[in-house]
Amino acid sequence: MSKARLMQGNEACAEGAIAAGVNFFAGYPITPSTEIAETMAKLLPKTGGKFVQMEDEIASMGAILGASLAGAKAMDATSGPGFSLKQELIGYAACAEIPCVLVDVQRVGPSTGQPTAPSQADVMQARWGTHGDHPIIALAPWSVRETYDVTVMAVNYAERFRTPVILLMDEVVGHLREKVVLPDHVDVYPRRQPKKTRAEGYEPFTPDEDLVPNVADFGKGYHIHVTGLIHDDTGFPVGSPAITEQSIRRLHEKIDRAGEEIIHTECSFMDDAEYAVVAFGGTARTAYEAVRAARARGEKVGLVRLITIWPFADKVIAALAKKVKGILVAEMNYGQVVGEVRRAAAGACPVELCGKYNMQAFEPQEIETAIDQFIAAVK
Repeated sequence: MSKARLMQGNEACAEGAIAAGVNFFAGYPITPSTEIAETMAKLLPKTGGKFVQMEDEIASMGAILGASLAGAKAMDATSGPGFSLKQELIGYAACAEIPCVLVDVQRVGPSTGQPTAPSQADVMQARWGTHGDHPIIALAPWSVRETYDVTVMAVNYAERFRTPVILLMDEVVGHLREKVVLPDHVDVYPRRQPKKTRAEGYEPFTPDEDLVPNVADFGKGYHIHVTGLIHDDTGFPVGSPAITEQSIRRLHEKIDRAGEEIIHTECSFMDDAEYAVVAFGGTARTAYEAVRAARARGEKVGLVRLITIWPFADKVIAALAKKVKGILVAEMNYGQVVGEVRRAAAGACPVELCGKYNMQAFEPQEIETAIDQFIAAVK
């Protein structure tokens, strides 16, 4: 049985990655994610893995893609400015179907912004930061222990769907320290392997039944062509409109098919709730306390916490909007998730923003006051 440990969120992220089989990390130090790189540098050599500090954020993203193509489970960690620099190669990973995990410990922006100040303003960049039509999976933990679990989940999803997965943390969770007991064992999704030999007509991008290809690792004796151009099952570029449409649709459908299985949410105090607060990451911790205080005063309010940010929890929010009189979205930004909640609610109830973007995390009283004002306005 594992012993209880005092651990930081960023440290839990690194340990979760190693537990999930990550054996290659390339990165460039940037606050408030640097502890992830520091922990990986310390732990990876002990497990036979490799740590490389690259010369910049673009190079580190390129390095993990190369390592992944060679068979490694690979991860990188950064914050807002570095996340921006990595976007072109995130798109390359989506098109070439290269499994990898990128951790973004969010801080105030735009540009250099306020280093090491908490924010949740990279939500839309996680989804739309790289150009073109592409799917993405993004996950947001709210505690140190959940950071460990969600990192394992991110690595497994990257391998299962052969896609980049974003771990959308924030400075609050990244630098939080809590007592945790880590599991002795986690379920690990293995690297997908070819089902045919070269003699049997193996083509690297022929999709399996779940629409995901089983691309062989470089160096295993297979002929593999990898490109960011639209390609057919051989991996070589094609100029066909039909293949282009088919390829882009398959990239989306391989994730869409998983449906609600990969869309994780958590409800608190929702059994009799007439109003709901929607929150995620570090803000959800504060929202929980605000909701608990409001209920102690007799207000029928509950909390819906988003763990999967992308794909968005459309069905959960649509059902919620039909159940409650109003939804308040608490997030540390100028208003990003609130737009998605409004879209999914489709006018079934009022949806309002409780936003904050001044370098400071929410205090419970701030969200509690916003709840009271929202309920009074809706009534």
